[in-house]
Amino acid sequence: MMLKHLKLKTSLSLMVFCLSLLTFIAVGVAWYSLHTARLGMDAMAASSIEAGRDVKTAYEQVKQAQSATTAQGLEAAFKGLDDFLAGEHDNFMAPAEQRYQQALYVFGGLLLLAVLLALMVSLTLSRTVLRPLKQAGAHFDRIASGDLTERIEIAARNEIGVLYGALKRMQDSLGRIVGTVRHGMGQINTGSQQIVVGNADLSSRTEEQAAALQQTAASMEQLASTVKQNADNARQANQLAASASEVAQRGGQAVGEVVTTMQGISASSRKISDIVSVIDSIAFQTNILALNAAVEAARAGEQGRGFAVVAAEVRALAQRSAQAAKEIKGLIEDSVKKVSEGSAQVEKAGATMEEIVTSVARVTDIMGEISAATTEQSTGIDQINRAVSQMDSVTQQNALLVQEAASVAASLREQVAQVNDAVAVFKTVDNQVIDMAATAAIATTARHDKIEISKAPQDAGQALPSAQPKLAAASAQTLVRTQAQAATRVPAFAGAAGPLVSRSAVGEAEWEEF
Repeated sequence: MMLKHLKLKTSLSLMVFCLSLLTFIAVGVAWYSLHTARLGMDAMAASSIEAGRDVKTAYEQVKQAQSATTAQGLEAAFKGLDDFLAGEHDNFMAPAEQRYQQALYVFGGLLLLAVLLALMVSLTLSRTVLRPLKQAGAHFDRIASGDLTERIEIAARNEIGVLYGALKRMQDSLGRIVGTVRHGMGQINTGSQQIVVGNADLSSRTEEQAAALQQTAASMEQLASTVKQNADNARQANQLAASASEVAQRGGQAVGEVVTTMQGISASSRKISDIVSVIDSIAFQTNILALNAAVEAARAGEQGRGFAVVAAEVRALAQRSAQAAKEIKGLIEDSVKKVSEGSAQVEKAGATMEEIVTSVARVTDIMGEISAATTEQSTGIDQINRAVSQMDSVTQQNALLVQEAASVAASLREQVAQVNDAVAVFKTVDNQVIDMAATAAIATTARHDKIEISKAPQDAGQALPSAQPKLAAASAQTLVRTQAQAATRVPAFAGAAGPLVSRSAVGEAEWEEF
């Protein structure tokens, strides 16, 4: 309905303008016709006067040349001609002059009507177009200078009203955008300050951790060298224990052989003792036989004296043999006793060697396990050393990244300051924050109020309204999430930044672990 009303007013304005233009054209054509006719009349009168003058000149010449009678006749003729010409001139010029005056009156009326129409059109244009356009230009100049505080009133419902509505929506949207930018820049400034302080504290902690990791890496290298040395020593001890086990086994075998030999010696000694006992018995019997022979020789008297000497020698030999046999028997018994004691000691030594062999075998097994465990420890410590070296490298990279983040945060603060300086030019209503849904509704209303345009631009612009709610929702979610994170933060670096630096409760464990 409003659009039809606007079209009607526009058509009326165009009709008035066209009538005024046609009136001016008609007045111009009439003036040109009158002016042309007047010029023709003036030319005709001038030519008639010139012709009369020529005739009069000729008459004077003829008058001088002819006689008085002829001159009088000519004078009368010319006088009649002058009267005729004067009468004709009066008969012709009076109606022409009257028509000319009438044309002048009509021209004056048309000119007055055209002037009135022009004044009406000028006043109408001045009141409906020029003055609002001048005011709109003033509004544009004020907005360009940064003043967004003055309200824009929509007084008309025509094209100028549509222009003022668009200007008002532009000013309101620009004010909300500036307010939102200021609010966002304040939050970004606060966040950048927190990031700067947090990065400074994190940088110091990272440097401390890097130094600690370097010390740990050095300690791990020393520990790795020590464990490698222990592994080498354990390997050598394992080899020595294996050699000692082999030696102990050979010693056990030798002790067994010694025990066997001692047992053989003990058996041989017992046999020798038996043989000595037999020799002692033989010597005792020989002594008895010698004694009997001496008795028989004594009975024989002189004849048996030589036999008595032989018997005495045999008896003495038997006594020495018995004495030697006793000594040998004593020695053999002592040797057998010592051999028995040695056999017992050798058996004990054999049992001890078996225990030693068993113990050495256990020691060998334990040293093997120690060597394997030490090798595994050496491998694990090498892995830990590599991991610590990687952690040291990563920590140094983190330190560089933290320094870069600090420089980026400082640059962000400078950019925020520049944006704040740029936005500070605008003067807006307090607490004016952009509402994307309201902006979309206003834009939709503006599109309905505007004059219809071609279909191609409409098709090209259909993607924007559908994308605006998604962008608005994403922006709103991001803003709400940022505000929620900022609201749920707790002090992290009380000694360094006080309440400015904080961390979220979700990332608290990660900060502590780091």
